[in-house]
Amino acid sequence: MKHLTAIILVALISWSVQAQPSLRTEHVILITLDGLRWQELFTGADLSLIGDEDFVGEPDILKHRFWNEDAMIRRIRLMPFFWSVIAEEGRIYGNRAHGSLVNLTNNFWFSYPGYNEILTGFIDDRITSNDKVDNPNVTVLEYINGLPEFRNSVAAFASWDVFPYIINEQRSGVPVNAGFRSAEGDLTDHERFLNEIQPQIPSPWTTVRFDAFTHHYAMEYLEKYAPRLLYISYGETDDFAHDGKYDQYLNSAAQTDAFINDIWTWVQSHAPYRNATTLIITTDHGRGTQPKDAWKSHGTEINGSDQIWFAVIGPDTTPMGEIKTGGQYYQNQIARTVAAFLGVEYTGEGKAGEAIEQVIGK
Repeated sequence: MKHLTAIILVALISWSVQAQPSLRTEHVILITLDGLRWQELFTGADLSLIGDEDFVGEPDILKHRFWNEDAMIRRIRLMPFFWSVIAEEGRIYGNRAHGSLVNLTNNFWFSYPGYNEILTGFIDDRITSNDKVDNPNVTVLEYINGLPEFRNSVAAFASWDVFPYIINEQRSGVPVNAGFRSAEGDLTDHERFLNEIQPQIPSPWTTVRFDAFTHHYAMEYLEKYAPRLLYISYGETDDFAHDGKYDQYLNSAAQTDAFINDIWTWVQSHAPYRNATTLIITTDHGRGTQPKDAWKSHGTEINGSDQIWFAVIGPDTTPMGEIKTGGQYYQNQIARTVAAFLGVEYTGEGKAGEAIEQVIGK
């Protein structure tokens, strides 16, 4: 009887292992667009803002580029990569008009708490500001970098200069190129050029550089070191919104879409990334809608700031395009999902939200 029980147990274990999906993802690139509203992602330019000279310098030019009566055309004009490639080959969640809900779980609705939630999978009520304070929590980047098979194969690039603290660069050992930092080490010609021109092009902000530098530094690193896990945080959309420049907010969203297209094109053109890379794209917080100028800001006093979105494209995610069925997802699920695609069980010390199983091997 014991022998029979042992045989059954072995058979069950074998069946369980075989039943688990065999993932093809070997690399993950996590991308965030700071403070990009779900409204623009899913419906394109906002008519109440695109022609308002309080927020737009040249309304006619902006309308010519981004406006159409049809919201489906508007969103393609704004973010063509999302609505051609991801809509055909991946999934996009967060259109609340169709009951697809994605929300923050933190109660602050601004950047540092949001990025902590994205990268750790849980909230920390000690993080109550955007101050440059080392994160006491271990992010999924740090956790994966600490595993022998991933050591020195994780990196982060960001436009905002607080990210070395959010990721706790010194403790984590994860290299972070953020703010106005230059590339270091054995430099390519392109990196030398970026290092030369970055201080020559004044940013309108003291803590955020232009996203083009973040993007091109990240692309050079990608080609040189082939990291297994790369995080890229673009920041312009939020800062242009805070400045009340709706034209630049839209232009930046369109440019970031082009940057992501650039990443995906490179990935699909280079081994070992080709057909072995998953992109996860999201944002740290939403923005307001009412009153009219609420789009400029976010936070607990601004309704809608907890409403976000996410997208996934890769070899293990069955294409479904825009998700138009009801469902509730949360920002705290991103970290564990990143790890799951790499075959890593990350729990954030038991506090992280569950992985989004719907996008993994299904």
